[in-house]
Amino acid sequence: MHTQLFINNEYVDAKSGETISVYNPHDESLVADNVQIAGQADVDAAVAAARAAFKGEWATWKPKQRSQVMRNFADLLDKRASEIAPLEAMSMGQPLSVVHMMLSMTADAFKYYSGWTDKIAGEQFPEEDGIYNIVQYEPVGVCAGIGAWNGSAIFFGFKIAAAVATGCTFIYKGSEKSPLLLLQLGALVKEAGFPPGVINIISGDGRAGSMLASHMDINKISFTGSVFAGKKVQELAAKSNLKRVVLELGGKSPSLIFPDADIENALVHHSQNFLFNTGQACIAASRTFVHEDIADEFIKQLKGRYEQFTHTIGSPMDPKTFLGPLVDGKQFERVMNFIEIGKGEAELVTGGKRHGTTGFYVEPTIFLNPKDDAQIYREEIFGPVITIRTFKTEEEAIKMANDTSYGLSSCVFTASTSRALRIARQLEAGMVNINTSQTFAMHAPFGGSKQSGLGREGGRQGMMHYLEAKTISINMRV
Repeated sequence: MHTQLFINNEYVDAKSGETISVYNPHDESLVADNVQIAGQADVDAAVAAARAAFKGEWATWKPKQRSQVMRNFADLLDKRASEIAPLEAMSMGQPLSVVHMMLSMTADAFKYYSGWTDKIAGEQFPEEDGIYNIVQYEPVGVCAGIGAWNGSAIFFGFKIAAAVATGCTFIYKGSEKSPLLLLQLGALVKEAGFPPGVINIISGDGRAGSMLASHMDINKISFTGSVFAGKKVQELAAKSNLKRVVLELGGKSPSLIFPDADIENALVHHSQNFLFNTGQACIAASRTFVHEDIADEFIKQLKGRYEQFTHTIGSPMDPKTFLGPLVDGKQFERVMNFIEIGKGEAELVTGGKRHGTTGFYVEPTIFLNPKDDAQIYREEIFGPVITIRTFKTEEEAIKMANDTSYGLSSCVFTASTSRALRIARQLEAGMVNINTSQTFAMHAPFGGSKQSGLGREGGRQGMMHYLEAKTISINMRV
């Protein structure tokens, strides 16, 4: 198990001399006690390696070569997934089935973007007044990424695959809550054939993230995490060298369920799909609005399903487990505090308690009719807690859905295509899902509006954030 930093294609001890311990949220047992933490000298070393690679061998590689090494990495990740997946399950409590799904998506990201390396076309415009203009797209340069703990692998894939496809180099920092899986990927980077310095992987807390955001020799940073931390990243980026910033932040996503909806489908998406990853998902539709004509029956059936899912709580290493523990004690206390506050803000339908006496397990929880200013209704909980309110009219539902500072994802459940498209146009969110909860498509942009972020990841649009447009004007009269 690699616990050192991965810099310039080698595992090295942190010059900071700092380490952290990682504990299993299932039983609080020690997983690793010597995970290296990057300090300023380590960040500087990683940036220097990435800059040397960007100006050196990597800059001479043809698109075909970049494609091949990216596919090599994807193949290795598919082959080694069963070896490294348990580390994520033990570190942050993610069920093995979820870890494998995210590793597969990471491999898919490298496969998808490997097809873009030779398709970054320029533009040309007709001659005007003797001047002929062409536009070419060039890699931004040295990039950094900071990922959240709830999807370590997929954030790594989204950010790095798009960057290296364009010819950029990268320094990636995962969360200190889930560092182990990411550190193992360094060996695959080297085995795949990436030149030294192209992909560097470090561990650390918010201090290391601040060092990346404020570094004067990093050209772009992509951050996934909380709104509070995202604002700090943007502030540090602006105060340093005005580096380009992409932010994928939190969500308090709405879901609107109309009387003509397929109720069984809606129940599926608001039970097991909502509870995916134990509700630790920025895209989770945690504010659900149900038409009053079907509310009683919907809530009754949803309550039964949540109580059934209590029986799927267990060790993340057990293949039968659907609901694992929350990531750590701090997150457990945060979620339980929200639940206790919520009991005074809304009607508790089911759940609301710790599950068992060991580990950081929480029962799936439903709150009904929270007050308009309720914390459980306004703030991102990041746990298996959903709130339900009823509505009478389409206009009322849209108004409640948009009444939030977030704008990441949203859902509409209805049999009427015209209604669905009409509402989709009015919802203030980067993504609208019709008769489904949030899905991932590697070719489609992912991201939010309002305080849910800036820019996009995924698809062509995600890749374009790693490119700089250069306009070249030619005087045709000379």
